[in-house]
Amino acid sequence: QLHLEESGGGSAQPGGSLTLSCATSGYNSDPYCLGWFRQAPGKEREGVALISRLATTNYVASVKGRFTISRDNNKKTLSLQMNNLKPEDTAVYYCAATMTNTCLSLLSKAGGGMDYWGKGTLVTISS
Repeated sequence: QLHLEESGGGSAQPGGSLTLSCATSGYNSDPYCLGWFRQAPGKEREGVALISRLATTNYVASVKGRFTISRDNNKKTLSLQMNNLKPEDTAVYYCAATMTNTCLSLLSKAGGGMDYWGKGTLVTISS
């Protein structure tokens, strides 16, 4: 059973930076797709960034140029570097994974197609 655990959430001021990490375990073959999703209060869950096993990436338009997703298959970790944070980035951020051979197109599916999920970490951006 693939297990995911997020860390690194917290509070920051607008314009600040945070780095989220996701430790993965419980598998022998690297997940084909890893990603970050978020859910703000009163809103639906949305895809933030995805990265395939081949390190191709996809970002939601609102974070392009500000967020960077990366994965280290040797360390079995996933990261999300978030810069120039905005109040609208406030949300619970979830790490997710799927072993199936589909990835970047899943960004718009609000998590559909991702089979494994972490419990989430809260990010709050306010002045």
